Amino acid sequence: MTTFKSTHHTARKMVIKLGGSTLEGLNEAFFRNFKALQQQGIQLIITHGGGPAINRELEAVGIESHTVNGLRVTSEDMIGIVQSTLIGKVNPALVHELTAAGIAAVGLNGFDGNLLECNFLDEATYGYVGEVKSVHTRILNALSAAGIVPVIACIGTTEDGQALNINGDTVASEIALAVGADRLLLVTDVAGIRIQDEYQKEVTPARIEQWIAEGHIYGGMIPKVQGALNCLTAGIPSVQIVNETLTGTTILSEELVK
Repeated sequence: MTTFKSTHHTARKMVIKLGGSTLEGLNEAFFRNFKALQQQGIQLIITHGGGPAINRELEAVGIESHTVNGLRVTSEDMIGIVQSTLIGKVNPALVHELTAAGIAAVGLNGFDGNLLECNFLDEATYGYVGEVKSVHTRILNALSAAGIVPVIACIGTTEDGQALNINGDTVASEIALAVGADRLLLVTDVAGIRIQDEYQKEVTPARIEQWIAEGHIYGGMIPKVQGALNCLTAGIPSVQIVNETLTGTTILSEELVK
């Protein structure tokens, strides 16, 4: 993961990552809470994946998909489908939902303004999956300053224009670091981190590392919590894993609990 120094600006910024089934139909509580944050003067940026939609498109053409370490292995045959699904279907549908709810929004992806410049993460292992080399924030800052919510699909580009699939939680973390966000919200279809059937309200990095080692945190939750921990290390004060009511688990730095 690329390291960015967190430079907090006068305007408070929050990055909200939407994933899982939350993208299939946001409820009224989400829009109500979203608008409440805007009314507090917080500049909001949305990033999103699109796993369920991608799965349907791949199934329709008979391509099987699997993950390694919580990341979707993306073959050459798959990358075009992933790209067209996220940019052509999921992103405009989400922008439409926000617009219909009275929220000014513009859809973006990693190609726009060279927003997400990437390298291959590990082509032999993951195929066409990217790691973020740099985030060019000019377009995000301009939209936020104009009161418009950027809505970013998790597709990046190499220097020579090859599209790469990027884990949605990784993109959210990188965007949050690049814009100097005060908070990062990872919105999923579960109410935070669940350990032995109990959702945790507050956790520390040390406990998370312990739970990963013990196998209590696994699969897609691993890149989610790792991105959260990287953000805390870089200086973002608060990272939360929440459901669509924007409530769930707050991850606190060790310093805050001492």
